[in-house]
Amino acid sequence: MILGAGPTGLAAGYRLQELGYDDWVILEANDYVGGLATSFTDDAGFTYDIGGHVMFSHYPYYDALVDRLMGEDYTELDREAWVWMENRFIGYPFQNNLRELEPTTVFECVTGLVQAQRNGNGDGNANGDGKANGKPENFEQWVLATFGSGIAKHFMLPYNFKVWATPPALMNYVWIGERVSVVDIEGVLRNVLLGEDQKSWGPNNRFKYPLRGGTGHLYDRLRTYVDDHLRLETRVAGVDPDEKCVITESGERLRYDVLLSTMPLNRLVDSLSNVPDRVRRASSDLQWSGSHIVGVGVDRPAETSKNWIYFPEPDVPFYRVTYLSNYSPFITPEADQMLLLTETSRSRHKPEPESGIVDRVIDGLEATGLLEPEDRTRIVTTWRCSPDQTYPVPSVERDAALGEIQPWLRERDIWSRGRFGAWLYEIGNMDHSAMQGVEFVNRVLLGEPETVWIPRGERAMSDTMSAAAN
Repeated sequence: MILGAGPTGLAAGYRLQELGYDDWVILEANDYVGGLATSFTDDAGFTYDIGGHVMFSHYPYYDALVDRLMGEDYTELDREAWVWMENRFIGYPFQNNLRELEPTTVFECVTGLVQAQRNGNGDGNANGDGKANGKPENFEQWVLATFGSGIAKHFMLPYNFKVWATPPALMNYVWIGERVSVVDIEGVLRNVLLGEDQKSWGPNNRFKYPLRGGTGHLYDRLRTYVDDHLRLETRVAGVDPDEKCVITESGERLRYDVLLSTMPLNRLVDSLSNVPDRVRRASSDLQWSGSHIVGVGVDRPAETSKNWIYFPEPDVPFYRVTYLSNYSPFITPEADQMLLLTETSRSRHKPEPESGIVDRVIDGLEATGLLEPEDRTRIVTTWRCSPDQTYPVPSVERDAALGEIQPWLRERDIWSRGRFGAWLYEIGNMDHSAMQGVEFVNRVLLGEPETVWIPRGERAMSDTMSAAAN
């Protein structure tokens, strides 16, 4: 049985039918598929994603699946990402394109970086001696050790707070990988002194996007392969791991042999019966952020080839704006129209009231020059989606919590996977999520090991238990 018809659940169902296995069902609470990767089209004909998604992959299987689902109906774009600060556009990544900033800011960034390089080896080891006690204790310390105080002050710390709605001092840094560009000091100096820009970093330099229907089109197509086993509007009220039974809100009791859950891990634990106190305490340590996704449709062309822009400064509510109309000519109902998609994070650390958020976003778009004052009369539609859970935060407690929860679930034939099921942002892209579903099936039916999902915290917990026993 599969809980949730997002990328993970749908990909698991696809793999099951691909292998010819027929005894399974997907339960989905909503009346649509795709989860956070779905798309919506409003009455005015504008299509919105839940955030700025792009399609790139680390896996040949996923590449082949996307090609099968989209055929030739896609656009392919070269990434053009920017940072807006100090009332100007800076190339992305910020740390590789400092020269356009105010001279005092450039000075602070470069001198801070040089000092960080002197204090360590540029990989976050503050002492530069390779010893464990020289390692940062949290993401804020890692930023300071890696980038120096200037880049930390002007971009890395304020931007990451806006993204995660969580103070960086409360986050770990094991999630970084390819998510954050570290600093090439020679490249920084070539940028500042010789005027050489660097804008090619990252895994998504070139990406695909569905021609019609937004990102959700991919999962609408994937649904056609699993429709015979899909039950929409079927909300789970509880799970009895001893009886191996899922209880729906309507009172049905559905038996399973193996359960793949893609619902948020904390909600899964809350739904389970007979959960040990240690597992419930671990679940309470999981942190997350929500969002307000606001779209603004304007009756004029974008007049730029930009894909998206990052906003580290606190004077606007959003941390990122995507020119979604630049991704496909069919995002807007008519030619020469523009669709801006903004993302504003929220949490207990960073409250963002729902009331007035659309107006605050429009004010911010005008303040940053993305909208001209006269564009207010050209706005033909606005749209808002406010998911309670958008990012699973890699908090300092996360790995220890996962080390308690996930082994206990697996002992009961429950596999929690996907962006919020695994609670691992570092493997939370669409390709990661889909492959977690595929590899779950391969593990259960073919005995193949999982390579995408990461058993965070489990080795450390096992070592601690062994030491205590000795």
